[in-house]
Amino acid sequence: MKEQIQPSTVRVFIALAPPDDAKEELARALRPAYAAYPGMRWNRIEDWHITLAFLGELPVGTVPLLRPPLAALAAGRSPVELALRGGGHFDERVLWSGVDGDLEGLHLLASEVRAVAKECGVPFEDRPLRPHLTLARTRRNDPACVVEAAAGLAAFSGRRWRAARLHLVGSNIGRGPGPIHYRDIEAWSFRRRDEGRGGPGGRQAPGVSDGGAATP
Repeated sequence: MKEQIQPSTVRVFIALAPPDDAKEELARALRPAYAAYPGMRWNRIEDWHITLAFLGELPVGTVPLLRPPLAALAAGRSPVELALRGGGHFDERVLWSGVDGDLEGLHLLASEVRAVAKECGVPFEDRPLRPHLTLARTRRNDPACVVEAAAGLAAFSGRRWRAARLHLVGSNIGRGPGPIHYRDIEAWSFRRRDEGRGGPGGRQAPGVSDGGAATP
């Protein structure tokens, strides 16, 4: 029996995940696209996420350095209230759903997350945040399906929800021809509940769901 060789690096990003009810709502809106474009590479619903910082390929030994400061960041922060809305594409190859809600809070959280990575000595390309949730990819010879699928999402407007946890995620992108999979390396709950955001004691407002332990 051959001993399995563990990789020395892991591809890492930091993200938020919608709760199950918000994902199911978007999945229902995508049913016509699923049926019309089965050849697209659809991301698994359980892998849907909103990336805050893409850190790229890191040595396995670097990942533990991120855990304590990210845990502290989440513990001192209140959840960000968001919604999934509309759709679009990148270069006629990547289909995405848009993000609405507290975008100012989302950008601030992304800045704080990226500051943590820099303080840990992690080099990464600090691109401007373009909030979105990636849904699918297509091959270069069939761009029309992405454009048409994006048009089909134009009127979609999802319910509001709170991102309950901050996720440190690893992926297998670039490690073979198989499907892309993501896994939580660790996730931390946002613990601060602000007065006035969801009512006294942090109770959530009507119509707002909390993101649970969904894997991004």
